[in-house]
Amino acid sequence: MLKAIIFDFDGIIAHTEPIHLKAFQTTLRQYEIVLTEEEYYDKYLAYDDRTFFKEILKDRSFEHDEQIIADLMSIKSAHYEDFVIGNIELLPGAEGLIRSAADKYALAIGSGALRGEIVDILRYAGIESYFKVIVSAEDVARSKPAPDVFIEALKRLNKDPLVSGTILSQDCLVIEDSVSGIKAALSAGMKCLAVTNSYPEDKLSGADLVKESLKDVRLSELESLF
Repeated sequence: MLKAIIFDFDGIIAHTEPIHLKAFQTTLRQYEIVLTEEEYYDKYLAYDDRTFFKEILKDRSFEHDEQIIADLMSIKSAHYEDFVIGNIELLPGAEGLIRSAADKYALAIGSGALRGEIVDILRYAGIESYFKVIVSAEDVARSKPAPDVFIEALKRLNKDPLVSGTILSQDCLVIEDSVSGIKAALSAGMKCLAVTNSYPEDKLSGADLVKESLKDVRLSELESLF
Protein backbone atom coordinates (compact mmCIF):
# COMPACT_ATOMS: atom_id res chain seq x y z
CA MET A 1 0.00 0.00 0.00
CA LEU A 2 1.38 3.39 -0.96
CA LYS A 3 2.14 5.46 2.14
CA ALA A 4 5.09 7.68 1.21
CA ILE A 5 6.55 9.34 -1.89
CA ILE A 6 10.24 10.25 -2.02
CA PHE A 7 11.18 12.78 -4.68
CA ASP A 8 14.58 13.25 -6.22
CA PHE A 9 15.28 16.97 -6.56
CA ASP A 10 17.47 18.01 -9.52
CA GLY A 11 15.77 16.88 -12.71
CA ILE A 12 12.48 16.02 -10.99
CA ILE A 13 11.37 19.09 -9.05
CA ALA A 14 13.83 21.72 -10.26
CA HIS A 15 15.28 22.20 -13.73
CA THR A 16 18.78 22.56 -12.35
CA GLU A 17 20.84 19.82 -14.02
CA PRO A 18 22.06 22.23 -16.77
CA ILE A 19 23.10 24.69 -14.05
CA HIS A 20 25.06 22.02 -12.19
CA LEU A 21 26.72 20.99 -15.45
CA LYS A 22 27.78 24.57 -16.20
CA ALA A 23 29.15 24.98 -12.66
CA PHE A 24 31.13 21.74 -12.95
CA GLN A 25 32.50 22.72 -16.37
CA THR A 26 33.56 26.15 -15.15
CA THR A 27 35.25 24.69 -12.07
CA LEU A 28 37.17 22.04 -13.98
CA ARG A 29 38.41 24.55 -16.53
CA GLN A 30 41.11 25.75 -14.10
CA TYR A 31 42.68 22.30 -14.41
CA GLU A 32 42.14 22.24 -18.19
CA ILE A 33 39.69 19.35 -17.80
CA VAL A 34 36.91 19.30 -20.37
CA LEU A 35 33.52 17.87 -19.41
CA THR A 36 31.01 17.46 -22.22
CA GLU A 37 27.25 17.48 -21.77
CA GLU A 38 27.02 13.99 -23.23
CA GLU A 39 29.63 12.64 -20.81
CA TYR A 40 27.96 14.30 -17.81
CA TYR A 41 24.54 12.79 -18.52
CA ASP A 42 25.95 9.43 -19.54
CA LYS A 43 28.29 8.89 -16.62
CA TYR A 44 28.10 11.39 -13.77
CA LEU A 45 24.48 12.46 -13.35
CA ALA A 46 23.09 11.69 -9.86
CA TYR A 47 26.49 11.78 -8.15
CA ASP A 48 26.85 14.19 -5.28
CA ASP A 49 29.57 16.82 -5.73
CA ARG A 50 32.23 14.94 -3.75
CA THR A 51 31.70 11.71 -5.66
CA PHE A 52 31.59 13.56 -8.98
CA PHE A 53 34.98 15.20 -8.47
CA LYS A 54 36.56 11.99 -7.19
CA GLU A 55 35.28 10.01 -10.15
CA ILE A 56 36.16 12.48 -12.88
CA LEU A 57 39.64 13.15 -11.51
CA LYS A 58 40.21 9.39 -11.28
CA ASP A 59 38.93 8.94 -14.84
CA ARG A 60 41.34 11.67 -16.02
CA SER A 61 44.24 10.13 -14.03
CA PHE A 62 44.55 13.48 -12.28
CA GLU A 63 46.44 13.20 -9.00
CA HIS A 64 44.36 14.54 -6.12
CA ASP A 65 43.78 14.42 -2.40
CA GLU A 66 40.91 15.33 -0.07
CA GLN A 67 41.96 18.97 0.07
CA ILE A 68 41.76 19.32 -3.70
CA ILE A 69 38.30 17.70 -3.65
CA ALA A 70 37.15 20.05 -0.88
CA ASP A 71 38.48 23.08 -2.78
CA LEU A 72 36.74 22.02 -5.98
CA MET A 73 33.47 21.48 -4.13
CA SER A 74 33.67 24.97 -2.65
CA ILE A 75 34.45 26.59 -6.00
CA LYS A 76 31.70 24.67 -7.74
CA SER A 77 29.18 25.65 -5.09
CA ALA A 78 30.03 29.32 -5.57
CA HIS A 79 29.63 29.02 -9.35
CA TYR A 80 26.28 27.25 -8.89
CA GLU A 81 25.01 30.03 -6.64
CA ASP A 82 25.98 32.60 -9.27
CA PHE A 83 24.42 30.70 -12.17
CA VAL A 84 21.14 29.79 -10.43
CA ILE A 85 20.23 33.42 -9.71
CA GLY A 86 17.35 34.35 -11.97
CA ASN A 87 17.22 30.84 -13.42
CA ILE A 88 15.06 28.94 -10.93
CA GLU A 89 12.51 26.88 -12.81
CA LEU A 90 10.31 24.05 -11.56
CA LEU A 91 9.79 21.20 -13.97
CA PRO A 92 6.30 20.74 -15.49
CA GLY A 93 3.82 19.01 -13.22
CA ALA A 94 6.10 18.90 -10.18
CA GLU A 95 4.33 21.50 -8.06
CA GLY A 96 0.87 20.15 -8.87
CA LEU A 97 1.78 16.58 -7.98
CA ILE A 98 3.48 17.66 -4.77
CA ARG A 99 0.46 19.65 -3.61
CA SER A 100 -2.04 16.91 -4.41
CA ALA A 101 0.07 14.07 -3.01
CA ALA A 102 0.74 15.88 0.27
CA ASP A 103 -2.95 15.59 1.15
CA LYS A 104 -2.71 11.79 1.24
CA TYR A 105 0.91 10.73 1.68
CA ALA A 106 4.07 11.52 3.62
CA LEU A 107 6.47 13.31 1.27
CA ALA A 108 10.26 13.39 1.42
CA ILE A 109 13.18 14.43 -0.74
CA GLY A 110 16.14 12.12 -1.31
CA SER A 111 18.80 13.94 -3.31
CA GLY A 112 22.51 14.17 -3.99
CA ALA A 113 22.27 17.96 -3.98
CA LEU A 114 23.40 20.08 -1.05
CA ARG A 115 20.73 20.92 1.53
CA GLY A 116 21.08 24.65 1.00
CA GLU A 117 20.52 24.30 -2.74
CA ILE A 118 17.36 22.27 -2.14
CA VAL A 119 15.87 24.44 0.58
CA ASP A 120 16.50 27.72 -1.26
CA ILE A 121 14.49 26.58 -4.29
CA LEU A 122 11.72 24.96 -2.26
CA ARG A 123 11.27 28.18 -0.30
CA TYR A 124 11.37 30.27 -3.45
CA ALA A 125 8.62 28.10 -4.92
CA GLY A 126 6.59 28.07 -1.71
CA ILE A 127 6.52 24.28 -1.41
CA GLU A 128 9.01 23.52 1.39
CA SER A 129 6.26 22.86 3.94
CA TYR A 130 4.89 19.91 1.96
CA PHE A 131 7.99 17.81 2.73
CA LYS A 132 8.33 16.17 6.12
CA VAL A 133 11.91 15.09 5.45
CA ILE A 134 14.81 16.31 3.30
CA VAL A 135 17.83 14.04 2.93
CA SER A 136 20.72 15.64 1.06
CA ALA A 137 24.33 14.90 0.14
CA GLU A 138 25.54 15.88 3.60
CA ASP A 139 23.38 13.21 5.26
CA VAL A 140 24.71 9.98 3.73
CA ALA A 141 28.10 8.42 3.09
CA ARG A 142 27.38 6.98 -0.35
CA SER A 143 25.68 8.62 -3.30
CA LYS A 144 23.32 6.94 -5.76
CA PRO A 145 23.28 4.22 -7.10
CA ALA A 146 23.74 3.18 -3.46
CA PRO A 147 20.33 3.15 -1.73
CA ASP A 148 21.52 5.15 1.32
CA VAL A 149 19.63 8.37 0.60
CA PHE A 150 16.26 6.62 0.28
CA ILE A 151 16.83 4.35 3.27
CA GLU A 152 17.69 7.40 5.36
CA ALA A 153 14.60 9.26 4.12
CA LEU A 154 12.40 6.34 5.19
CA LYS A 155 14.11 6.14 8.57
CA ARG A 156 13.45 9.83 9.20
CA LEU A 157 9.84 9.61 8.05
CA ASN A 158 9.24 6.88 10.60
CA LYS A 159 10.70 9.11 13.32
CA ASP A 160 8.38 11.99 12.45
CA PRO A 161 5.69 12.28 15.15
CA LEU A 162 3.18 13.47 12.56
CA VAL A 163 3.51 10.29 10.51
CA SER A 164 1.00 7.71 11.70
CA GLY A 165 1.95 4.04 11.71
CA THR A 166 5.10 2.42 10.40
CA ILE A 167 6.07 2.90 6.77
CA LEU A 168 7.90 -0.03 5.18
CA SER A 169 10.17 0.17 2.16
CA GLN A 170 7.54 -1.59 0.04
CA ASP A 171 5.10 1.22 0.94
CA CYS A 172 7.33 3.84 -0.71
CA LEU A 173 7.43 5.24 -4.23
CA VAL A 174 10.56 7.02 -5.44
CA ILE A 175 10.34 9.53 -8.29
CA GLU A 176 13.59 9.72 -10.25
CA ASP A 177 15.08 10.94 -13.52
CA SER A 178 18.33 8.96 -13.63
CA VAL A 179 19.50 5.40 -14.13
CA SER A 180 21.51 5.57 -10.90
CA GLY A 181 18.46 6.84 -9.06
CA ILE A 182 16.34 3.94 -10.28
CA LYS A 183 18.99 1.46 -9.14
CA ALA A 184 19.12 3.15 -5.73
CA ALA A 185 15.34 3.04 -5.32
CA LEU A 186 15.06 -0.62 -6.27
CA SER A 187 18.01 -1.53 -4.03
CA ALA A 188 16.14 0.13 -1.17
CA GLY A 189 13.17 -2.16 -1.84
CA MET A 190 10.98 0.66 -3.14
CA LYS A 191 8.88 1.16 -6.27
CA CYS A 192 10.12 3.73 -8.78
CA LEU A 193 8.50 6.14 -11.20
CA ALA A 194 11.00 7.48 -13.73
CA VAL A 195 10.50 10.68 -15.71
CA THR A 196 12.26 11.32 -19.01
CA ASN A 197 13.55 14.76 -18.06
CA SER A 198 17.20 13.70 -18.35
CA TYR A 199 17.25 10.34 -20.16
CA PRO A 200 15.19 8.76 -22.95
CA GLU A 201 12.57 6.19 -22.03
CA ASP A 202 14.60 3.18 -23.14
CA LYS A 203 17.34 3.96 -20.61
CA LEU A 204 14.82 4.15 -17.77
CA SER A 205 13.18 0.79 -18.43
CA GLY A 206 14.26 -0.56 -15.04
CA ALA A 207 11.65 1.59 -13.31
CA ASP A 208 8.18 0.31 -12.46
CA LEU A 209 6.60 3.12 -14.48
CA VAL A 210 8.05 5.64 -16.95
CA LYS A 211 6.44 8.97 -17.85
CA GLU A 212 7.45 11.81 -20.14
CA SER A 213 6.44 14.41 -17.58
CA LEU A 214 4.96 14.70 -14.11
CA LYS A 215 2.11 16.55 -15.84
CA ASP A 216 1.02 13.13 -17.10
CA VAL A 217 0.94 11.51 -13.65
CA ARG A 218 -2.23 10.80 -11.67
CA LEU A 219 -2.22 9.59 -8.07
CA SER A 220 -4.56 6.74 -8.97
CA GLU A 221 -1.97 5.47 -11.45
CA LEU A 222 0.74 5.53 -8.80
CA GLU A 223 -1.51 3.78 -6.30
CA SER A 224 -2.13 0.99 -8.81
CA LEU A 225 1.57 0.04 -8.60
CA PHE A 226 1.01 -1.21 -5.06
